[in-house]
Amino acid sequence: MKFIQEQLAVAAAASVLTLVSALTGGVARAQDKTFVMKITTPTIHAVLDQYGAAFGAAVEKDSGGRIKSQVYPASQLGTIPRQIEGTQFGAIQCAIIPPEFFVGIDERFEVLAAPGLVTSAAQAQKIAADPEVLKFYLGLGANKGLHGVAVGFAEQSEVISKDAIRHLDDFKGKKLRIFASEFQSASFKRLGATPVAMSPSDVMTAIQQGSLDAAVAGVQLLSGLHFFDAAKYITLTNHAAIFYVVEISKKWYESLPPDLQQIIDRDAASTALNFNPRANDIEDAAVKAWTAGGGEFINLPADEQAEMIKTMGSVGADISNDKPPLAEAFKIVSDAAQRGR
Repeated sequence: MKFIQEQLAVAAAASVLTLVSALTGGVARAQDKTFVMKITTPTIHAVLDQYGAAFGAAVEKDSGGRIKSQVYPASQLGTIPRQIEGTQFGAIQCAIIPPEFFVGIDERFEVLAAPGLVTSAAQAQKIAADPEVLKFYLGLGANKGLHGVAVGFAEQSEVISKDAIRHLDDFKGKKLRIFASEFQSASFKRLGATPVAMSPSDVMTAIQQGSLDAAVAGVQLLSGLHFFDAAKYITLTNHAAIFYVVEISKKWYESLPPDLQQIIDRDAASTALNFNPRANDIEDAAVKAWTAGGGEFINLPADEQAEMIKTMGSVGADISNDKPPLAEAFKIVSDAAQRGR
């Protein structure tokens, strides 16, 4: 009997050792595993893709190489809707895209695009860093496969056109590409234009073929993709700001060990906050590239610029008034805009 008890004790001890070995081995394998983070943006040589490169480099460094980043600019991984879908389902791990394009997931994403909200880059940068804005925006999409980690300011909105837009009346009758935003659609309808939502990757061809007369965009994207080969006029409307949100695939994020999740969250936020000086340099370079490529900048007459902002200025409130969730979101952002002035 004593012999049997001794054998059982030995067997039990061996089982415990085997279990401990399996558990510690599993942890070691998780720590040793390398994860790939594909980062997608619709731009090239602009704030979005340059932020993506900086964010990816920070994650690689801080993870000790356990996360490898790959940046795919200029919509290499598909149109913006495909990029968003890929991120939701985990085929893409990170999307850096203006928030208006996420309205199919939640219409509140578009409130940062409200016209008349932003009057300067400095104010926009304060809005992007505002704790209430971050708390609100980073939670959007959580039940749709997205994990928000950062918000940033890219540039002001402008209008590119094949034929020069020098006066407000020149907008009348124009077929004009917009972001996927009801705010933008309503704004340009008030100017007499016909808005058409479209991904950046389709815009140049549409302008060249004549199915579009003009497009809302920023000079960084337009210079980076050499739009001056298709249309050389940019009217500096400055009617709204172009922000970006950094969305991580929730499915992929939840597959990471906790320490890597913390690195993703921390590096995304710190990179956005520290990127503003670099963003200013990117904007300056894009302006120079546009004129060097034969492009021209146009300012509306001062009285017409003021009239345009006045005409567009109430769009955000008008659209959100009858939609309580949107109205609440709009108040969060407009309050932050007041604090940032």
